[in-house]
Amino acid sequence: MRPRTWVLLLAALFALMQLATVEGRDTPDSKNYVSYALSLTGADEREAAAATIDHYCAGRAAMAHRAQLVDVVRFHAPDPAPRVLEECREQEWRQVEARLAAGDTGGRTVPFMPERFMRIFEVRPGYPLVLAPFVALLGVTWGVWTAGVLITCAGGVLAYLVLRTLAAPVPLALTGMALYLVLPCGTTAMRPMTEGLMLALTLAALWGCALVLGGTRPRAGLALVGGALFALFTVKHSQALFLGACLAAAGVAVAVRRRWRGTPAGRGPVALAAVGWAGVLGTVLVSRLLDYPSVSESVQDLLTDHFARPDRERPWAEFFQLQGNFWMEWARRQLWEPLFLAALAAGALGARRRPAFGVFLAAAACTGILNQAGHPDINIWGDRLITLAWLLPVLGVPLLLEPVLRRAVVPAQGAPVEPVG
Repeated sequence: MRPRTWVLLLAALFALMQLATVEGRDTPDSKNYVSYALSLTGADEREAAAATIDHYCAGRAAMAHRAQLVDVVRFHAPDPAPRVLEECREQEWRQVEARLAAGDTGGRTVPFMPERFMRIFEVRPGYPLVLAPFVALLGVTWGVWTAGVLITCAGGVLAYLVLRTLAAPVPLALTGMALYLVLPCGTTAMRPMTEGLMLALTLAALWGCALVLGGTRPRAGLALVGGALFALFTVKHSQALFLGACLAAAGVAVAVRRRWRGTPAGRGPVALAAVGWAGVLGTVLVSRLLDYPSVSESVQDLLTDHFARPDRERPWAEFFQLQGNFWMEWARRQLWEPLFLAALAAGALGARRRPAFGVFLAAAACTGILNQAGHPDINIWGDRLITLAWLLPVLGVPLLLEPVLRRAVVPAQGAPVEPVG
């Protein structure tokens, strides 16, 4: 079969597998994005609140039903779903009604939380804009599910395209797509959150880096990187800042290493560094111009449990103390179950087969570490904040397997394709 057929088959298989869990993927923050998307379709605040609460509570009820079926003590008890659904609706409406009565009606999101907290989501229109047409056409439940499948499959296709641009054989490019779908990248991207778009846009930027470094379509590659950074700003501006800074550092590192070895730095790394620094500068300037929540506000949000407690007097001292505690506990858990560390090591070894691109890949993966460092909370929904670091094994492991595959097959006739350096 043609490669595109294999790509479509992998995407179709993934979509069929996701039918096993249509409801119950939401996190508490998902309510903010869903209500934002509903407001973009023309729903007023109460309509958006009703549809969002029904969807969120139906997911909670579905999870309670599934948990009860396998509870060794209560599996024969009455179904808890109706009770959980009713209690969830009552609790959510009580909070929303109180805030609406207090006049908290500004913005696009339904006031599920204090205004200072909701402001964080008001400045992230990217994901709600993508979600809105699906919700309008298919309703909340199937619209959210369909958008998740398409966003996740788009990330898998981008992983395939990056590897093909790096001259990886088709089987290895398909392996990269499959790894994206089955590793935590795919699981996290399916949640109604920003991570799916963040992963896809980071892969789009890496595709642009591969095009520039390969010298085949440098202008298109630079445009792709710049467009990905711009789109990331609308999805989560801190991620645009992280990716821009990491790509800029990678470009400088590649150029310096080449000059140190006595070879020309080349226009590609320098141009990518320039685009990265432009992204950083643009993110800082525009976010200040639009009065986006500051870093200090984000730290206060973390330390006050989403502004449920008074602001901390010495937030940065407490934040850095929490950082030390968090990473010690994180390292302990990783050493206990070292799959993630082993995957990172394998990905790093594979990335060395494309030295220049490997630096950019490692830089993009580092944005996951930075994202987690900005939120040192060990209990945030299954390591979703660090998921971007999984891009290193997604793209690096297929490259690590390249010598094995090339020894296993008869070389094709004709001149070999030069890999991206």
